[in-house]
Amino acid sequence: SFGIVGSRYFSSIFSNIDVHKFEFFSYQAFDTVSALQHHIGSCTHMMMLIALAAPGALVFATLLSLISPGRRPKWLLHYANAACALAVALAIASAAYVAINGPATSQVVGYRGAGISVRLDSVSCTMFLLVAFIGLFVMKYSASYLDGEERQGKFVGAMAGVLASVQLLVIAGNLGQFVVAWIAASIFLNQLLLFYPNRLMARRAARKKALMARLGDVSLIVAAGILALSFNTFDIATIAQLAHASEASLPLAFAAACLGVSAILKSAQFPTHGWLTEVMETPTPVSALLHAGVVNGGGFLLIRFADVMLLAPGVLAALAIVGGFTALFGGIVMITQPAIKNALAWSTIGQMGFMILQCGLALFPIALLHIVCHSLYKAHAFLASGSAVDDVAALRRPGPVATPSVQVIAKSFLIALIIYAAIGLTLGLSHKSPQSIALGIILILGVAYLLAQGLADAAPRQLTLRTTVFSLGAAVSYFALQAGAEWLTSGTLRAPPAPTALEWSLMILAVLSFGSVALVQTMLPLWGSHPAAAGLRVHLSNGLYANALLDRMLGTWSAGSSTSKA
Repeated sequence: SFGIVGSRYFSSIFSNIDVHKFEFFSYQAFDTVSALQHHIGSCTHMMMLIALAAPGALVFATLLSLISPGRRPKWLLHYANAACALAVALAIASAAYVAINGPATSQVVGYRGAGISVRLDSVSCTMFLLVAFIGLFVMKYSASYLDGEERQGKFVGAMAGVLASVQLLVIAGNLGQFVVAWIAASIFLNQLLLFYPNRLMARRAARKKALMARLGDVSLIVAAGILALSFNTFDIATIAQLAHASEASLPLAFAAACLGVSAILKSAQFPTHGWLTEVMETPTPVSALLHAGVVNGGGFLLIRFADVMLLAPGVLAALAIVGGFTALFGGIVMITQPAIKNALAWSTIGQMGFMILQCGLALFPIALLHIVCHSLYKAHAFLASGSAVDDVAALRRPGPVATPSVQVIAKSFLIALIIYAAIGLTLGLSHKSPQSIALGIILILGVAYLLAQGLADAAPRQLTLRTTVFSLGAAVSYFALQAGAEWLTSGTLRAPPAPTALEWSLMILAVLSFGSVALVQTMLPLWGSHPAAAGLRVHLSNGLYANALLDRMLGTWSAGSSTSKA
């Protein structure tokens, strides 16, 4: 009876509702939702266009340099600086948009899916802001550094071209745009390397860089073609999604291998590193500009196509081997260089090797963090290299040079590992991947070198206190920054998979190799005065002649006039 009464009650209520009014409000709600979706889509499209305005303004600066390529082009300098400042502002706006609305890709403007589109996510916005920020200061620095040079306007135009190309590269949402921007950055960089065309070393470096760049371009084009045919799309975000859901196959493994070759050639990995040590003949702003997504573009390539790389564990293992050896090789040679710019160049080679090692271990978020930190540090180091000697000479030394004994060295390594374990367990070492733990051990072995200097018998109390604080700060910073990078890229980059037997072997080999080098470097004051060390130092300072052998093989020992056409 209650059911019958209830049914009659609700029937009477609904019978009094005006159906036409209900349909009217329904249509109104539908129109409101559709309008909101259209508004969101319009905002997304507008944001993408705004992001393209940054490289567009720099391209216009390159065109203006054709009108005023000579000495002191004031209006061109003002415009180039304004374009760089605009790029920083738009990069910040793009990052804010992604933080509020999430990742997004614009519609492609081109032919049959290949063309120009913008992809904004945590990876692209991080690199966009990094490139724009470094570009702003390098452009301002070059205005005074090259003041009075006959071809100053042309230099500004080529630098703007490099920045525009790299910005188009990092925000690329389409394979076509990615490949074109990749090639364009190398072409404009070649013009900067030849700013002093009468210098033999500059011509040799430009010729060698052009050769490596063309090989890398061909490898990238092949990889892009395979990916487009395999997934039937040019959209980079779609390729990542499909690769994430795909199984390993021979075409995709070959595409990953081609991407790895391009990254190796781009980031000056052994034995193709020679051109980077020879660019010191170019103006100092060029050396700083290399760290704005140019020499570290290989790392960005691997990070952007991380889902494809994870389908080829053998390729990642090869990258880990090449990157690890390059890191050790560059770091050892660096300490034998008497000139500060040469030492910085070899340091960059070693750091790029460490970046490739991180990618080979599938630690893509940490590789992105490495790119940001190293780029900011090394760009500043090059721009400040002119006053570095005076600054070091003016330092107030607290006491005699501390030479640690064997017992102190052993104690410093033990304390470093204890610090790593204590801070790691406090901040959460249990949920870290084995790859990141191994990388942390490598870092802490470097911290042991600092501790050894502070714990030496002749070390004053002030030095001991400083090294202890720096060691603790390095360990805490590693875990904190690593957690921040993983959180920032959690929606874009995948966590590293469980290591296989091959990857375990590589991690153990890497830890032992870096540990041995750290031990030898720490004990350098004990055996550095031996006569055999002097001869070894000569060979190391020449990079074990690997660059000379590559010059003989490639015929790049002499620099011809064809370099200017590359």
